[in-house]
This record gives sequence, structure tokens and C-alpha cells, in this order.
Amino acid sequence: MDKIRVGVLGATGLVGQVFTYILSEHPWFELSFLAASKASAGRRYGDVVKTYRPVPLPASVAEEIVVEGKPDDIPKDVEILFSALPSKIAGEMEVQLARKGFIVVSNASPLRLEDDVPLVNPEINLDHLQLLELQKRKRGWKGFIVKNPNCTTAILTLTLKPLLQEFGIRKVVMTSMQGLSGAGFPGVPALQIVDNIIPYIEGEEYKVEHETLKILGELDGDRVKEADIKVTATCTRVPVLDGHTEAVFVEFKRKACIEEVIQAFEEFRSKPQEMKLPSAPQRPIVVRHEKDRPQPRLDRWEGKGMSVVVGRIREDNTLNPGVKYLVTGHNLVRGAAGIAVLIAEAMVKLGYV
Repeated sequence: MDKIRVGVLGATGLVGQVFTYILSEHPWFELSFLAASKASAGRRYGDVVKTYRPVPLPASVAEEIVVEGKPDDIPKDVEILFSALPSKIAGEMEVQLARKGFIVVSNASPLRLEDDVPLVNPEINLDHLQLLELQKRKRGWKGFIVKNPNCTTAILTLTLKPLLQEFGIRKVVMTSMQGLSGAGFPGVPALQIVDNIIPYIEGEEYKVEHETLKILGELDGDRVKEADIKVTATCTRVPVLDGHTEAVFVEFKRKACIEEVIQAFEEFRSKPQEMKLPSAPQRPIVVRHEKDRPQPRLDRWEGKGMSVVVGRIREDNTLNPGVKYLVTGHNLVRGAAGIAVLIAEAMVKLGYV
């Protein structure tokens, strides 16, 4: 098929750089538009991403000129816009773009919990894309907006899906240890994070607790019926560059031995794998059996950053019945740019693009 022309909004930020890296040699998408702030507009892309780079700079886009990205300036032949815009400007900008007919796949938090906006983790709830019919009807847009989850939520929910399918879930307790790149650039000042753990991230716990219920919920007509699960989270920032690690405690509806839990993780596959989408990892969940894994430095790039790595799977005698484990995932790939590209691939395959 002919390649679909796509663009990146917020292309010079950390998530934007990962979008650019993934899309630069994508088999289905042609990266033809890079937008950023007014300060970067008119300059070579390679000149405005000289700071910390989470991924290599693709030579094919280093010479591209960055534009400011106002809605009227975006070429009409660009079909999909991947948004890595800051939340404070994403909401209004993305709505303008959808009104004008663009397909927006967004990493930004505004609208994630709106009834008519699909919040998608592709191995879990691609059927929620059916909400796009409601969105167009309700809002009268020519285009539409799809959201990917908060990075911590994306990693967590991928591990919860097979457990929900096999054993049912009553309760989830999670503590995250989140990498610095999740705060963007320049991120957390060195004097705050070196030799330290910061036990609070603004808005993060709310996102995890509410987005999880929507993602794991079931489509019921024109709405998502939230999953009947209690979720509580504590989110912290740690001195790790990339990768979020989460300590997860899950109470099941029926008893399961550890061998069954491991099997559920290892055998989990879903529609992205069945459709053989380019960005779909062969194994979405990789189980490590060593007593000291997962570790972000060793495991964040599993499956090119699109797999999550689970380890230390144990019974928990405070939950009846329950299990506890650790999971690590790449927050900029599985938790941001990579998952958005996977959503777009699924939309192409399913006929939404």
C-alpha cells in the first residue's frame, strides 16, 4: 500500500523525539511534518534536539525544518498527527485539528476520561475505538481524537489484562518508581533527585486510578462501563533515566497458583499480535525468573521497548487470594510514543484510517 503521510506535534520534546525515531523508517507511515514551539520553528530538527536524546537522531529527519504547527499551517495531505504536546496546550490545539478533519493520536492527558474519547492500550481494548462514531456524531468533527494512556497506566494495565481474563480482579495496589524522562526535559533538578526519591508526582495517582478502570472496562453501547475493580496507587520519582518500575499487588476473585499466573503472563497475546502490526511485540509480557529482575537498565528495551518485563511473582498472604510482582516498561516507548504508533497501525488495519 502507499505510505500514509503523518506528522508529529511537539517533535523536539523527549516523547516527540521517540515518535520521530519510530516513524522515520516505518513501513506504513511517511513522516512528513515536524512541529514544535515558536522558538524551534524555522530551524533544522538536528539543531534543536542537541540536548539529552532518549534515542538516536535519524539522519533522514535531521535536516528537516521544524514548523510552528498552527492548525492552518498543517498540510492537508497529512492524515495522522501524533501529539506529544504539553497538556496545557494540547487540549485546545487537538480539538481544533479534529474539527479541521485531522486524525489525532495523542499522548497528552486532556480528554482521556471523556465518554466519547477512546483511551486505548491496544492489547486490551481496541474495541473501544467504536466510540469514534459517537465522538463524530456528538461533536460534529470532521476528524477525531484517540488517546493513549498515561505511561504508568499503560505498563500496569498490560499486566492486569491477562489476570483479569483468567482469574478476575477485586483489588489492585501499586507503587511506582518512575524514571526521570517521564518528567520531560529538563525534568527534575539534580539537587532534588540525586541521592533521593521524590514521593509525589502531580496528578499521577489520579490518572492511574481512573484510567485503569476505563481501559479495563467493557464497551456498553455508547459508553464504557468501568471495570469493577478497586485501584489505589502511590507514584514516586527515582534517579533512573528511562523506565518505570512498579510493585503491584493484585487480589483475585478466584485462587490461582503461581504457575498459573506465570502461564497467564507468558501466553498472553492479543489483536495486535494476531494482526501482525509492525510495532506489536511478539511477546507483550516477558517473564524473568531471576530473583533480581526486572531492572530498568537491563529490561526497558525488551521488544524494542514495547514489551513489559515482569518478575518476582509471588503469592501474597495479605490478599485472599492474591499475588504480587514487579513490572518494568519503557515509559517513552510502551508508555508514550510506541503505544500511540501501535494504536494508529491498528486503526489502519481496522479501517478507521
